[in-house]
Amino acid sequence: QVQLIESGGGLVQPGGSLRLACVVIGDFSSIDAMGWYRQAPGKQREFIAGIRHGGVTDYNVAVKGRFTIVRENAKNAVYLQMNSLQPEDTAVYYCNSGKQFDSAVVWDDNWGQGTQVTVSS
Repeated sequence: QVQLIESGGGLVQPGGSLRLACVVIGDFSSIDAMGWYRQAPGKQREFIAGIRHGGVTDYNVAVKGRFTIVRENAKNAVYLQMNSLQPEDTAVYYCNSGKQFDSAVVWDDNWGQGTQVTVSS
């Protein structure tokens, strides 16, 4: 099982941007898919973005057009570029790995410590 280390969170004003990073310790090349999730206080963890074989990306409708997920195999990392941030984006953000079956992804139950993103004026 790989280890996932998230970073890049912080406090940002509405309309601002952040870039989150997830470094994978382990066999990154064997991972079919990588994704980002978030969990706001009092809410369930939700899927935000994923990237699978061929660079195919999937996004939660709440962030589509504002967030971009990128995988860099040479750095054993996946990034989440977040633009036009709003207070409702405030949450702890986690990355995750998954296995791909045709076009579907089964996500692992393997979470890092997460990184806090707070959007507030």
